[in-house]
Amino acid sequence: MISVVIPLYNEEESVPQLYEELTATLEATGHPYEIIVVDDGSSDSSFDHLQRLHRLDPRLKVIRFRRNFGQTAAFAAGFDAAQGDVIVTLDADLQNDPADIPRLLTKANEGYDVVSGWRVKRRDPFHRRLPSQVANWLISRVTGVRLHDYGCSLKVYRREVVKNIRLYGELHRFIPAIASWMGVSIAEIPVNHRPRSFGQSKYGTVTRTVKVFLDLLTVRFLLSYATRPIHVFGGLGMLAVGAGSALGLYLSYVKLVLKEDIGNRPLLTLAVLLMIVGVQMISMGLLGELVVRTYHESQNKPIYVVRERLGF
Repeated sequence: MISVVIPLYNEEESVPQLYEELTATLEATGHPYEIIVVDDGSSDSSFDHLQRLHRLDPRLKVIRFRRNFGQTAAFAAGFDAAQGDVIVTLDADLQNDPADIPRLLTKANEGYDVVSGWRVKRRDPFHRRLPSQVANWLISRVTGVRLHDYGCSLKVYRREVVKNIRLYGELHRFIPAIASWMGVSIAEIPVNHRPRSFGQSKYGTVTRTVKVFLDLLTVRFLLSYATRPIHVFGGLGMLAVGAGSALGLYLSYVKLVLKEDIGNRPLLTLAVLLMIVGVQMISMGLLGELVVRTYHESQNKPIYVVRERLGF
């Protein structure tokens, strides 16, 4: 079974054409399917269109948020509701071509857990392509998962990949990297990217670029130290304590052996500061260990609030 998850925000013009193209493609695969559209607090008539289509086709299911929670929360809601063995994601703005879905599914059938689309000929303005290219290069280097196009929403995941990932912030574009700790196999194939037909990008703001870099730090930390925060905080703390201790020994030598006054030396203040910071960092690492254990042993809580559901 195929589950298609689509986050949507104020795309009333795109909904009818998206439904027609998507259903035609999915019918041709011969597999049972469901389409889950997550209305991320749209203020236009998007939900009215979705409601009408749901009455005609119960395979189209709708999750409506009470307000705009963001694209990551929309993906998370869709993943939680998806019942398929394979989960396909794409945007609602018609720039992703549904006709590419069979090729991604064929690639996944070769044994890959994640198949990512690569917009080789991206039909976006230069001011959107350049930051994306820089981000893709940086993400690939930092995470070690080399993809040309992390920002392409057209992807195929096996069920067990997304069901074992919790998304926060803007982490939906990092799913292949986050999933890499499970040892998943990842492939990337070129896909068609179409010019935007209606309106303008709802999720493509300048501030998103800053959020991407901040979330990249989070991903790097999660991949390396998510279950052992004492290693990073404790390491930094030990380094600070070691540097402070070395400065303290040097100042003790100056005071006791060379008989020089050290009371007004900046090095004394620096040594004390390093010792204090070092102890604080080690304490943060220990607290982090407690938080990690609480996180893994407590009940998971969703990051979104659903107004209503159709078809579940």
